[in-house]
Amino acid sequence: MSATDGSAAENLRRRVAAGKKDQDARTVMRLRMGVGVIGVALPLALPAGNWIAARLDGRTGEDVWPGSMSGSYYTSTRDIFVGGLCALGIFLVVYRFNRFHDVLGTVAGLFALGVALFPTAPGSGSDAGQQTVSVFHQVFAIALLTAMAAFCLFMYGAPGIKERSYVRRPYLVAGVLILVFMALAAAAAVTKVGDHWLITPLYLCEWLSVWSFGFAWTGAALSLAADIDRLPRTRAVVGAVLAWLRALGGLLGRGRARSRTAM
Repeated sequence: MSATDGSAAENLRRRVAAGKKDQDARTVMRLRMGVGVIGVALPLALPAGNWIAARLDGRTGEDVWPGSMSGSYYTSTRDIFVGGLCALGIFLVVYRFNRFHDVLGTVAGLFALGVALFPTAPGSGSDAGQQTVSVFHQVFAIALLTAMAAFCLFMYGAPGIKERSYVRRPYLVAGVLILVFMALAAAAAVTKVGDHWLITPLYLCEWLSVWSFGFAWTGAALSLAADIDRLPRTRAVVGAVLAWLRALGGLLGRGRARSRTAM
């Protein structure tokens, strides 16, 4: 083989290695974004879905705010709750960063699947079997929140992240907030404070914990997108969606104006 052939082969290997590295980074970015979007959207989708279903069915909407997010299993948004947790669990299981975080992500993902597949007991009229399953649910739920907090705190000092304060600080804040919200939820459960509120302290603390986790992961995904020069494409997609929504709003506005003119 000539020197020219060897140089060409070496250049090809380098291009293949660079392409694989870029593909791996894009995969991590998308997994982070998937976890972040689920964490941010799920707490909003549950009450919104219950409210829409109640209006469509002509109900008063008493199930819009169950006693906990897990109570959504017995509302109109059961499929959203279970599907969202299963998707979150799968994203965490397949997420890869380093060996320690791989194990932690897999454990957290399995806990998320456990929360989804072992429902909490209904508020009243539950039988012995439902109570037993509910015990597993409570264990998985506490373990999931703990794992989420641990994941954020350990990511704070992870290689490649600890050098960038704008990425690591959201992880630190999210981990601390999750632990604080867990403590507040436990205190409210012991003291029975807020049991009759429209939004119970347990629901609110679960909501804010999942939000903290989701926002931290969304920020990490966007920072990685900027590092691998994918953020402009993300902005372009978001801009296109916003432009479409504005155009749709303009069409609807003109349609309403014509209706008023006809009347």
